[in-house]
Amino acid sequence: MRCYQNKRKLDGARVRLKTGRALSKTGIFALLILFSLIFVIPFYWSLLTSVRPNDEIFSSGLQFWPEHITWEHYEKAFSIIPFFQYSLNTLLITACIIVSNLLFCSMAGYAFAKIQFRGGKLVYRLMLFSVMIPSTVLLIPQFLVLARFPLVGGNNLFGQGGYGFSGNFLGVVLPTAISVFNILFMRSFFISLPNELGEAGRIDGSGEARIFFQLYLPLAKPAMATLSVFCFQAGWNSFLWPNVILRSGNFKVLTQGLASFTVNNSVDYGPMMAATVCATIPVLIVFLFAQKYFIQGIAFSGTKS
Repeated sequence: MRCYQNKRKLDGARVRLKTGRALSKTGIFALLILFSLIFVIPFYWSLLTSVRPNDEIFSSGLQFWPEHITWEHYEKAFSIIPFFQYSLNTLLITACIIVSNLLFCSMAGYAFAKIQFRGGKLVYRLMLFSVMIPSTVLLIPQFLVLARFPLVGGNNLFGQGGYGFSGNFLGVVLPTAISVFNILFMRSFFISLPNELGEAGRIDGSGEARIFFQLYLPLAKPAMATLSVFCFQAGWNSFLWPNVILRSGNFKVLTQGLASFTVNNSVDYGPMMAATVCATIPVLIVFLFAQKYFIQGIAFSGTKS
C-alpha cells in the first residue's frame, strides 16, 4: 500500500514537472515572439510605407496591407539622392573600419589577455574608465585634432592654414579604427583559450607575434566574425560623426542621404522609407551569412571574463 502511494506521488510529481516545463517553454516562446514583433513591425511598416501611394500614407486608420502598390517612391528616392554613390562611400568607410578593428583590437585583446606587462592593469582600468565617457562629449575635441593635424590637408607644421583630415574619409575612419568595446570583446575571447598554446609556442622559440598570428588568431574566427558584424553595423549606420566631418556631396554617406529627405521640417515619407529599406538590406544579408559565427563568438566570449 505504501509503495503504491509513493508511486502515485512520484507520478504526480513527474506530471507537475512536465507541466511546469511546458508552461515555462510556452512563456519563453511568447516573450520571444513579442520581442520579435517589436523589432519586425517597424521594418514592416517602413516597407509598407515605401510601396503605398501618398494618399494612403496620410490616410487615417491602420492598414496592414496596401490597397494599391506603387514603386514611384523608389524611383523618386534614387532621383533625389545619388544612392549608389553614397552606398559606395559608406561601404568603403565601413570596410576600412572593419579591417582596422579586426587587426588592432584583436592584437590589443590578445595582449591584455595573454601577456603580462608593466602597467597593463593601469592601462586596462583607464580603458574601462573611458567607456563611461559619452561619445558626444568627444565630438569637438576629435574634430579639432583632425582639422588641425600638422602637415595634412594644407596645414602647416603648427596645424594652421588648411582643413586637416576633415572633409575626407580618413577623418571618419581614424577615430573609429579602434574601439574599446571591441578590445574588451576580443580580450574576453582570448581569455577563454588555453594558455598552454602560448607556452608551447614559447618553448619552441616563437615570439609573441608568431604565437598570436599562427596559434591564437586561427582559433579566433568566431570572435572575428562577430566583431566584423559589430563593425559593419556601426559603420553602415553611423550618422553623427560623418555628418560632422563630411560636408561635401561627393564624400557623403548613406545616412546623410536619408536625412536629406527632411527639408524645412517637412518629411517626404515615401521616398525616405524606400531608401531606408534599400539601406537596411545589406545589414540583413551580412547577418544572415554570419549568424552562425556571430552566435559562436558571443557564446565563447562569454564563457570566461
